[in-house]
Amino acid sequence: MKVVVTGGAGFIGANLCRHLSTLDDVDRVVAFDDLSTGFASNLDGEDAELAEATFLDRPALESAVDGAAAIVHLGARPSVPRSVTDPVASHDANATGTLNVLEAARGALDGGAHVIVASSSSVYGANPTLPKHEHLATRPMSPYAASKLATESYALAWQHSYGLPTLAFRFFNVFGPLQAAGHAYAAVVPAFVSAALAGEPLQVHGDGTQSRDFTYVDTVCAVIGDAVSRRLSDPDPVNLAFGTRTNLLEVISLLEELLGHPLAVEHTEPRVGDVPHSQAANDRLVELFPEVEPVDLRTGLAATIDWFRTLDPPPGSGRE
Repeated sequence: MKVVVTGGAGFIGANLCRHLSTLDDVDRVVAFDDLSTGFASNLDGEDAELAEATFLDRPALESAVDGAAAIVHLGARPSVPRSVTDPVASHDANATGTLNVLEAARGALDGGAHVIVASSSSVYGANPTLPKHEHLATRPMSPYAASKLATESYALAWQHSYGLPTLAFRFFNVFGPLQAAGHAYAAVVPAFVSAALAGEPLQVHGDGTQSRDFTYVDTVCAVIGDAVSRRLSDPDPVNLAFGTRTNLLEVISLLEELLGHPLAVEHTEPRVGDVPHSQAANDRLVELFPEVEPVDLRTGLAATIDWFRTLDPPPGSGRE
């Protein structure tokens, strides 16, 4: 079957394209990406085609998904602080873009293409309950979180209104190889690893006690690949994380162990819209995917460090 991955040249997308290409029931993988945050080089050596366009271009999107049995919609305008700076752009990409994908899916194949969309743990926002289970009230704290709530809501509404098979995953802090570090909106793990390897202070927004449920990218790809193969849909969003809770100071301590030396830390002001604590209830995920074994944080961090060491130029060169 043909599978289209929007955002397929990005961090999770390129890793997923590689994984999908190994599946027996997938014979064609198309990475649909405008390269605004992804890189064509992420697909080097992979058995995936690149369709370079934005999903706001409906004719280009419809052409790319024609004949596709499945669409994994990862394309988005990421980052909470970026959405605070430009909320309209986040809405256009994450809400209107999802609407375009769902409409294209309806015409991609008789009965519609199976659509998996990436939502976010940020939709829980100011709700203090831990762990976060899927039936908690959502309380977005940023334009990004609100746009991701729109992403999953549209997917589930198209399932109910048009019978389109959809599955909405709420991603928690995904990390691993190919995750970019050299920009103001970098996620915490690549930012920490890049700074550590460059001998620079690790910037911590706030006191570092904020906690996250970190999920290694290969685990995410295994879950999504299984969902694609089984054409799995669900009437509710599903957390894609495994119930761990690690604060940033603990991540730094683990990096120090893996690198074998202490790391300098620089504390800055907390960021607007950041959620203090995040942890997934994973009951529904385990029920749907009982055979998936998550990669633990230490193993994932070690693999991420190894990948960063292969970069040319290396972190700290000023050109990454």
